[in-house]
Amino acid sequence: MKGIAIIACIFLSGVAFSQADPQELRRSIYFNGGSYFIDEYQIMMLSNWLDSIPNLLDKYQIQLISHTDPVGGREFNQWLSEMRSLSVREILRMKDIPEHFISVKDWGLENPVYQNNSRRGMRMNRRVDVILFPLVF
Repeated sequence: MKGIAIIACIFLSGVAFSQADPQELRRSIYFNGGSYFIDEYQIMMLSNWLDSIPNLLDKYQIQLISHTDPVGGREFNQWLSEMRSLSVREILRMKDIPEHFISVKDWGLENPVYQNNSRRGMRMNRRVDVILFPLVF
């Protein structure tokens, strides 16, 4: 039961750590269906998370990876994916993060991480992952 509480806490906080690279940091921004609007709470949480990382631009490269659910078709979801990553990128720019520190991959409805055969899976796929990859010198 304790493990379930920990998993729920990680999910609700929006922070996940990659299993592939333990030094990679990740925060997900979730969206309502068909929307690229980011609510004030998620903006604040992302801003606080970024502020909590010392020397962010000296240590990490930032990648935005955008996903959608399949509702609306391929063309609409590609556009929506691009709009979602643009919304997140604008938040990063407001934090004075230079454009050249940010790379973007808009998957649209391709390569979903969660299965789209349930409402929960579709809700989890409506997101932009902000991933901080450690710089290697």
